[in-house]
Amino acid sequence: MEIRKVQMTGGSSYVVTLPKEWIVSNGIKKNDPVGMIPHPDGSLIVTSNTEGEKTHSSKTIDLSIIDNPSYLLRILLGSYIQGYSVIEVRGHPPIEPSLRDTVTDFTKLTIGPEIIEEDDRSIRIKDLLDPTEMPFENTIKRLFILIRAMHNDGIGALKSGDPSDIAEIIQRDDDVDRLHWLVARQSNIAMLDTQLARRMGIKAVDAIYFFLISRYMERIGDHAVAIAGNADVLIKGSIRPAALKNIEEASDFAMDLFTESINAWSKKDVRAANMVLDKLKKLRPLCEKINRNAMKMEGEFSIAESYIAESIRRTGEYSGDIAELTINYLIRERE
Repeated sequence: MEIRKVQMTGGSSYVVTLPKEWIVSNGIKKNDPVGMIPHPDGSLIVTSNTEGEKTHSSKTIDLSIIDNPSYLLRILLGSYIQGYSVIEVRGHPPIEPSLRDTVTDFTKLTIGPEIIEEDDRSIRIKDLLDPTEMPFENTIKRLFILIRAMHNDGIGALKSGDPSDIAEIIQRDDDVDRLHWLVARQSNIAMLDTQLARRMGIKAVDAIYFFLISRYMERIGDHAVAIAGNADVLIKGSIRPAALKNIEEASDFAMDLFTESINAWSKKDVRAANMVLDKLKKLRPLCEKINRNAMKMEGEFSIAESYIAESIRRTGEYSGDIAELTINYLIRERE
């Protein structure tokens, strides 16, 4: 940290000199304006960006060292999540069809990026989404509605004995991933751009909380997929009414915890979050009942029932993690 003394000029104005290195690196000249952003913690940010416009950072991906479509997709997703506005994929012409298809698949898997230029040696992708158009709270709400429906539909398929919706439940996990990646991306952008964070209606430090909640929710979505897959196995067999009742009871309890944890976050209710943690301890015995019944079954049916119990338990525990995060966030907010 560089320390500089505050001076007084003209009897009423306070002045602090700015580092020459910073002035030169930002191309600031005499009489140029600079922006000042005060923060509640007493800090003051000085910026050369007085327009508050989005900076268009670029990332170039060299295909000469990438020949695997899966690897390319991971690099593209990583670049997206890191907040690059423009991604250019370059290679020796012609770009292999499998790699070109991967770039197209990437734009379908994510929210915002679109191919704007393309030729035989390069593909240029640009993010067309204004982050302020997708507030964090709205995305969290969409995630919650989607994941809760996936979980309930998986249990519903098991109760009805009809597996026709299971493939569609599993496919919906792509939508969960798209929303989670969007939250991850916007969290990174907000932490790096305090002006943008203000336009989004949050403090930059808040972004990490939204990312962590989204991460826990994405995990719950994964377990909803696991429940659907194992329900498909049990439907092919013959699940006993007592076992089905135990699964339904534990599932309902876990979904109550999930709902209450998200409500506690949305309403900024620390007491409600604490109640979720108090209730969580009651879920384990319900899951153990499922496991005891699973031991009376044979082979893959026993394993599938145990896996459902584990997914229900993990759903409840991730809901507890959301509640804990809410308490930690609210304690910081009230200081």
